[in-house]
Amino acid sequence: MTVSDIESFAVSIPLDEPVAFATRVVEERDHAVVRIRDDAGNEGIGYTLGYGGATLVADAVSELLASVVEGEDPADTTRLWREMFDGTVQIGRKGVLLRAISIVDIALWDLKGKRADLPLYKLLGASKESVPAYASGGYYRDEKGLDGLREEMKRYVDRGHDVVKMKVGRESLEREVERVAAVRETIGPHRTLLMDANGKWSNKQEAVRACRAFAEYDPYFIEEPVMPDSVSLMREVNDALPYPVAAGELEFSRYGFAELLREGAVEIVQPDVSVVGGVTEWLRVANTAASYDIPVAPHYNWDLHVHLLGAIENGLWAEYFYRDSDVKAFDDVLEHPMEAEDGELPIPDRPGHGVTFDDDALEQYLI
Repeated sequence: MTVSDIESFAVSIPLDEPVAFATRVVEERDHAVVRIRDDAGNEGIGYTLGYGGATLVADAVSELLASVVEGEDPADTTRLWREMFDGTVQIGRKGVLLRAISIVDIALWDLKGKRADLPLYKLLGASKESVPAYASGGYYRDEKGLDGLREEMKRYVDRGHDVVKMKVGRESLEREVERVAAVRETIGPHRTLLMDANGKWSNKQEAVRACRAFAEYDPYFIEEPVMPDSVSLMREVNDALPYPVAAGELEFSRYGFAELLREGAVEIVQPDVSVVGGVTEWLRVANTAASYDIPVAPHYNWDLHVHLLGAIENGLWAEYFYRDSDVKAFDDVLEHPMEAEDGELPIPDRPGHGVTFDDDALEQYLI
């Protein structure tokens, strides 16, 4: 069987209200989507967040990558990954091109699972049937305040989560300490608190001062205290704190993660399958991290990441967003939105990764 058709496009789903983290305000969520079909009528799906560039990612698929994959055996994921990566190395290696490679690779693995009539995690070598999930939230909204933050975190605890994540870094340090203290008080002393700064601090002094101020509230990690390209600075911050740094949601390919690990910049890696280079490259990163005894807690895309976490030994948690938090909106175009059960995400047993679209909804949000 060979690839007969590749279709790529972009959608954008508006949020009900703007939402913010330390470095950005978000009003909508755009995604690039690819469908790959073989000559037997099977179809594989891939997608990624666009952060305003979803149409660029979709165009990169149609203009640069489709010709590499069309007419080829979709089972040859290792060879096709290398051909896509090497064939665009002068204009790629990171960013838009790696996101485009990622969604093509995801779609090929989805297609491979459907042809084998196996869920992706079984195809990859299952290690578990469900994965623990943390409730991700704590974003900034006008008029939300400390009471709104407490109410949000209480909902997550009431829904069975022992691990929650909040945003930090947008407001004054005094105010941020109040926010972290409020969350710790709400979830209690024995649950796990994660924090995400989205690259807020530009130097060691600012980052360490802020993160040390949070230390008394026993955070498990601080995510991206500095910008992701500042690897040496990230290492300095990691070395200076009594709790670890986590990063990787905006890191590309095994080569980027190799630098993080060599530098000792992180103690938890967070590869996103739709960013790092797809399933093929995500597995390489996870297995390399295992050699360092580093756990993996991937960013977003829980519908995909449950399969990958369910196939490795060093998985930590999947990141999960409730739709009623109005932060991530991709569930609006899915036929089978995933629901957490007592803090766990059961891995779907549908062939491939199991993500299928509500085509009427998808049509509504086409760019």
